[in-house]
Formats: sequence, C-alpha cells, structure tokens
Amino acid sequence: MTLNKAIRFYGTGTPEVMRYEDIEVGAPAIGEVRLRHVAVGLNYADTYFRDGTYPIPLPNGIGVEASGIIEAVGDGVTDFVVGDRVTYTGFLNTLGAYSTERLIAADALIKLPEDISCETAAAMTMRGLTAAYLMRRIYDFKAGDHILLHAAAGGVGLIVSQWAKLLGLTVIGTTSTDEKAAVARAYGCDHVINYSHENIAERVRELTDGIGVDVVFDSVGKNTFMASLDSLKRRGLLVCVGTASGPIPDFNPVLLAIKGSLFITRPALADYIADPEEKRALAKELFDHVSSGRIKIEINHRYALEDAVQAHRDLEARKTIGSSIFVI
Repeated sequence: MTLNKAIRFYGTGTPEVMRYEDIEVGAPAIGEVRLRHVAVGLNYADTYFRDGTYPIPLPNGIGVEASGIIEAVGDGVTDFVVGDRVTYTGFLNTLGAYSTERLIAADALIKLPEDISCETAAAMTMRGLTAAYLMRRIYDFKAGDHILLHAAAGGVGLIVSQWAKLLGLTVIGTTSTDEKAAVARAYGCDHVINYSHENIAERVRELTDGIGVDVVFDSVGKNTFMASLDSLKRRGLLVCVGTASGPIPDFNPVLLAIKGSLFITRPALADYIADPEEKRALAKELFDHVSSGRIKIEINHRYALEDAVQAHRDLEARKTIGSSIFVI
C-alpha cells in the first residue's frame, strides 16, 4: 500500500467539514489504473457535493477533475501504459479527485496531447468540455446570434466567450465587478453588464434593439432566473448550467408561454460525455482550439491541496476569476 493524502468529509455543510487525511492507495484492479495527480481542478460543482445539494454516501472524497501520470495499470487496460499523461472529469464515477494519488477506471481517462500541460488540463477539462457541449450540442448556433452569458469571468465563461466568437456570435456577459468586466471583455465579450448596479434585462433589450437574445447561459440560478427569462427573444432558450446563488424558484410552466413561448433546459456534462465517441470528439475539438491558441485557458488561482477549505471559501465568495486548481 502507498500512503498518500486526500480531502475527505464525513458530513455535509460549510467548507470546514473537509478534512486533509492520510489515505492508502493499493494496486489497480481489473480495468483500473493508479494515477499520480499533478494538478486537480477546483469547480463550483464540488461545493454541491460538500453542502449536500448532490447527495452522496458519507464519508467520501470530493472533486471530480484532475490530471496526472499513470503509475500502474491493472489487467484488461489496453489503451494506456505507465507514464501516460492523462486527464479526467465526470460525476460519481470520478469522485475523489482531491488527492495526491488514486485508483480510477481507465475508461474515465482522456490522454493528453504533448503540448497541453497537466495544470492546463486540470483547469480546463470540466470547464472546457462543458463549454464544448454548450457551444456544439445544445443549440444550432449561426453567425450573428446573440447570447447572454452569466458569470462571464468565470472558468467556463471565459472559454464559452472565446468559443462563441469563433462561431461569430455576439456575446453579452454579466459580472459582479468592474475588474471582472475587464477580464470578460479581454476574452471576447462584446458587451458586459455589471449586475451590481445595472438592470440585466433592461440592458439586454437596449443592446438588442428590444428583441432579446437567442440563448441565455445561466450558472447563477436563483438571483438571475427572472432576468434571464426577461432577456430572451420570443422562443428563446434558457440553459440553466448552475445554481451558484441557490436553486431556481418553483414556477408554473405557463410563465414560459407568457414570456414568449420560451424553452428551458437543465443539462449535465455527464450526459454529454457518457458516449465514449462523443467524449473523444468533444475533447479533440477542445484540445485543438487550445493547442492552436484559438482558446486560452486562464489560471488565476493555485492552491495547495491542504488549503481546500480556503479555496472553497474563496470560490463561494466569488473572489476567483477564471479557473482555479490545486497543485500537487
């Protein structure tokens, strides 16, 4: 057995429920590899496991995204060898990423191109694949379409903005501060609304000559739900991709008809990478954009694994810009 470190929690609640503990990592079973992490992704979804929004058996590990180097392979593993650099993201099948080393099913892994570092991979695998399916699977975008992007200076937001510009879209972003607004503009937002002192829906109508946007990507939830609906054009689509401010309120579906025969969806990344071929296709498109420099990955915050409590505090206080990672 190899002694390593991991973040585990025994009850749900605030960041303080997380503990930095010794763990033992054994030999990989059939279909598994032993992976030494180089970097681990810090995602808002991690807080949903920790606070009980996503119920899981306890005690448990936390984190669903990381990258590293394969140390050992179990029987039946044919696509990977010792020394391969890989990345992964998922849901329950990859839970436990906040660790220095772990066992993981080989079919959850994605081999990294030589020109993408493990740190970049940990900062972009979940966010990048999320951006990939939002841009390539959710809606049939055409050049000239308008989107409203909440949390435009966040990890997903910065990638979506850049990808949207590659497709010829007009991007209206929202942020909470002028500092974040400047970052959002630098990464492709044509217009930025500071929702701390501007009315989102009113500004969207002004910017679209009263028509509204084709699609809203809303990762904030409760605090922006009505503004998102009010920003859509007739028969527009609201994509609820997160609930950073809390779950959206219950509503009567008649509301969608009243506001213009609107559509609403609540997608999950897991359902867009469940098929191995689709996951490979989305990952290849993402990696190609990053390798070519068409999409840049912003890593603004690096933490030690033992500082997970502070990392979650910063994340929930919206102190972070771009992607954040743990460096092992």
